[in-house]
Amino acid sequence: MTTPTSFASPQPRYVRVLSIAGSDSGGGAGIQADLKTFSALGCYGMTAITGVPPDMLRAQIDAVAQDIGVDAVKIGMLASPEVVRVVAQAIRTHRLPHVVLDPVMVATSGDRLIASETVQVLVNELFPLAAVVTPNLDEAALLLGREIEGIDDLDDAARDLLALGAPAVLLKGGHLKGERVVDLLATRSGLRQRLESARITTHNGHGTGCTLSSAIAAFLAQGLPLPQAVEKARAYILGAIAAGADVHTGQGHGPLNHGYAPIVQRVLQD
Repeated sequence: MTTPTSFASPQPRYVRVLSIAGSDSGGGAGIQADLKTFSALGCYGMTAITGVPPDMLRAQIDAVAQDIGVDAVKIGMLASPEVVRVVAQAIRTHRLPHVVLDPVMVATSGDRLIASETVQVLVNELFPLAAVVTPNLDEAALLLGREIEGIDDLDDAARDLLALGAPAVLLKGGHLKGERVVDLLATRSGLRQRLESARITTHNGHGTGCTLSSAIAAFLAQGLPLPQAVEKARAYILGAIAAGADVHTGQGHGPLNHGYAPIVQRVLQD
């Protein structure tokens, strides 16, 4: 008599997204905004806080990757070359997929947040490992050494950013003047996709860059191709901006309404 072969049943798990970024105690940006975004889009969020010694950062990433696993990564504020190298090595060691790099370099006030030597290491170490890099115009200007003054400059700027080593760039044009906001998604394979929307009047724009990059990571983790992930992430952030446009939170630039349309957390079968 032949004994039937026993097969293990698939194990359900959440869609897992890791944020490697700084902390914003006000909750509007950084890992706090990232976790809110992951949750709102139906993902299980995890964090590795970068404002700690490099060994501690490495331990955080190792613990998450080895125990829980990672379906996509969002990277935010990295303050020193040592921190950048730790993150790059962890991505290579754990083969972390779908890396969305938000190169946080310039504050809303215009103040520079990152030293020149860190910028160069960031480009050399992390651009080639990213699925997409998401600079705003100030960050792109810092990377390229020139200002981007109009919509007609976006294509050339995106081309030159791709030449720095990233396979794809989402160049965010929100700092340009005008009633329309135009972003450009460009890839080395030749895609040039402009995404345009009406500008939303609001005082609450704190954390928009963090939120957009996190939303892209969440949709990549769910299996969407990059163009669709960017489109859906952009739709989410526009909705979050509109839903929180008139809300007063604190004395300065307020946050978005990250939880305006929550999605039930996604569960996958391994």
